[in-house]
Amino acid sequence: MDDYNENNINQYDVNPEDVSMQKDQEHNRPEYSFWAEKVSGPLAYEYYQEQEKPQPAVETPKKSRGSRFFEFILKAAVFGIIAGVAFLGVQYIYSRINPDVFRRNESYILGSTDDDSAEAKLNVQSTERGTVHNISESSVMKVAQDTMPSIVSITSVSTSTDIWFGMEYPREGSGSGIIVGKDEKELLIATNNHVVDGTDKITVTFIDDSQVEAVIKGTDVMADLAVITVDLADIDQSTIDAIKIAKLGNSDDIKVGEMTIAIGNAMGYGQSLTVGYVSAKDRKIEVSDNGRYTTMVLLQTDAAINPGNSGGALLNINGEVIGINTVKFADYKVEGMGYAIPISRAIPIINELMSREILKPEEQGFLGVAPQDVTEEVSEMFGLPIGVYISTVVEGSAAEKAGLKVGDVIQYINGVEIVSGVQLSELISSIRVGTEIEIVYMRHVNGSYKEHKTTAVLGARDNN
Repeated sequence: MDDYNENNINQYDVNPEDVSMQKDQEHNRPEYSFWAEKVSGPLAYEYYQEQEKPQPAVETPKKSRGSRFFEFILKAAVFGIIAGVAFLGVQYIYSRINPDVFRRNESYILGSTDDDSAEAKLNVQSTERGTVHNISESSVMKVAQDTMPSIVSITSVSTSTDIWFGMEYPREGSGSGIIVGKDEKELLIATNNHVVDGTDKITVTFIDDSQVEAVIKGTDVMADLAVITVDLADIDQSTIDAIKIAKLGNSDDIKVGEMTIAIGNAMGYGQSLTVGYVSAKDRKIEVSDNGRYTTMVLLQTDAAINPGNSGGALLNINGEVIGINTVKFADYKVEGMGYAIPISRAIPIINELMSREILKPEEQGFLGVAPQDVTEEVSEMFGLPIGVYISTVVEGSAAEKAGLKVGDVIQYINGVEIVSGVQLSELISSIRVGTEIEIVYMRHVNGSYKEHKTTAVLGARDNN
């Protein structure tokens, strides 16, 4: 019996051509689409029918490599022009709204103040153009030739004691000096006090390598200055003809950035020259000398200053002495920080030291005050002027007769700045009894200190 399907059609009674056509249609039918199934209505049907139709092949014309490159360049140029115009337009509009932002020749740095809640706005003006002056090598050589005859090398010999065995032995030191004057009998040389302090013998070597012994004429411990002398009778005429007196300048007029030339007896090997610039002015440096600390106001330079340069000259490009080399920072962290006593501060002290007499105790003057140092720390703590505070005035002394009182602060004697009691005692002891001196002091009046001047005639020291 034949089998029939539910439509009553024999499943084997099929035309072969129809089977082939059906296979072709199934082959060309698009793959199943989830989204096509979810879309209802005639659109989905039309989409499905459209996909069943064979699509004609469309050939896309290929562009040459050169045309594609020029097309890219053209697009990039157009984009750059549009972006630039847009940026300039936005900047112009913003500048009209905030004109202070685009002020010329100014820049700003954000910082902080002592008040943590505030933000400091530091306005840094642009540097104005200046004139550059080139210094030729021949200018430095000329300074060396003109000034080296006025610089001397100093060799000192002192006695030291061995801390273990108590034996004494000689110790040699080296330094430098500047010839600052000459009179009928002696040649006057300025140097640092620490170069000659405590020495038993001082030898000076001149530019022609001749050597002569010198003696100390006067010292100022606090200022670290000293004047030594050499008898002219001990100097050969050829040496006198070879040496010169140094030309002293004005350190108040120098500016940071000016060229400096340091000449001195570096490492005790004889005169040598180094070149640098003024790094800073009025640097306050705390210096230690035999356990005693003092604050000095100095010039800073990056010209190399080494042991043996102390007491030598710091010169400007005109060959004028603008400082006396005195100290340098010696630390592996530090490079090029040397210091010199400004010559404008040193000149009054040097002049006073040059005029000092070597007096016997009974010839030394006496002022009659008990001094106390007013350092910067004491000044800031108690509001006192820097100088020497008078804690006691001897009855009937030169100080009392001059009108000085307890509480006054002495600042100058004969134009020399006084910063310690030791300095005051040394100065007064170097002046002969009966000499009139000028004293500048500060006195507390109506809640503040005011400057006063007076003169005093020094009396005799009571040696009983």
